Amino acid sequence: MTVEITVVSSRSDLKSFIHLPAEIHKNHSNWVPPIYIDDWKFFNSRKNRSFDHCDTVLALAHKGGKIVGRIMGIISHNYNELHYENQARFAFLETWNDQGVFDALIRFVSVWAKQKGMDTLVGPLAFSDKDPQGFLIEGFDEPVSIASNCNFPYMVDLTEKNGFLKKLDLVVYKIAVPDEIPEFYRKIEQRFKKNNANFKVLEFNSRSKIRPYSKPVFRLINLTFNEIYGFIPFTEKEMEDFANRYLFLINPRFVKAIVNEKNEVLSFIIGMSDISRGIQKAKGFLIPFGIFHVFRAGRKSKQLNLLLGAIDPDYRGRGLDVMMGIKMLESAKAAGKTTIDTHLELEYNTLVRAEMERMGGKVYKRFRIFQKPI
Repeated sequence: MTVEITVVSSRSDLKSFIHLPAEIHKNHSNWVPPIYIDDWKFFNSRKNRSFDHCDTVLALAHKGGKIVGRIMGIISHNYNELHYENQARFAFLETWNDQGVFDALIRFVSVWAKQKGMDTLVGPLAFSDKDPQGFLIEGFDEPVSIASNCNFPYMVDLTEKNGFLKKLDLVVYKIAVPDEIPEFYRKIEQRFKKNNANFKVLEFNSRSKIRPYSKPVFRLINLTFNEIYGFIPFTEKEMEDFANRYLFLINPRFVKAIVNEKNEVLSFIIGMSDISRGIQKAKGFLIPFGIFHVFRAGRKSKQLNLLLGAIDPDYRGRGLDVMMGIKMLESAKAAGKTTIDTHLELEYNTLVRAEMERMGGKVYKRFRIFQKPI
């Protein structure tokens, strides 16, 4: 049957786009639905400031009178100008195991991108590295964590048969929370306290106390993430949007920061209790009662997911990472957590990976971003 591709142009189309994955993954036990109230904001160009500096298109695939696939095309002008590239991205691609539908969706975005002067298509990759990225290629038996893609193995096969090659991999470590902080960390902690008397480790007990630090944290991200693939500096408005997106879900005890005598943020780390089972039970709907499933899952979960972290380049190698790590491990232990999911790390980020492995971390998921010329 012929595959027809149509552009999302109405609220009804967008509803179909947002809810199609639930049909595709209805028998996929490890799939976690998005938080739908968040998706409606994310795909709304009036509410998501990332649209301001990107060309975008949302499309649906139809076959036999049924919607059978979706895709988003993105051209990030800020990223391309910063890296001297003519790169387009595909993201949020979903379909059943049908090569014809997959190829039609990719062909649509490729033509759209080529008409705009692009020469390469990469993905899955959305507005930035903070959005879900890469297809899962290892770890299919593990539940998905928040802000990560979840796909059947066949999506990798469809991608490779379409002519895509590996661009890069991202790995996720699982670390056991130790009963006692390792002795070598305690020695670094003592040295840090002796040599950095003007620094202060911040811990929090309320979200209201975190909020004044949200923009300084994002400014630090802008300063330190330039070497991260896919990263685009946050605008001031995007900082607000991103903070509002996740702050209400974060337990303040899993936010750590280090400031100097001027109260300037030198480093930070943010974690979150794994809430995937709660989102599954709520089926992605927080209102009216789904939020209770989410919060209950967070309290019961034995896993802590790391979301973000950064250190001012001028202060690397001075033990700030160890201090934050110790405080996070202590909080995780106190909350009854037994494992930590590190979230995605670039395969070539050897410094971070070495630290994860020093703590006994093992790679248990791997994601791949693909590329091909258009």
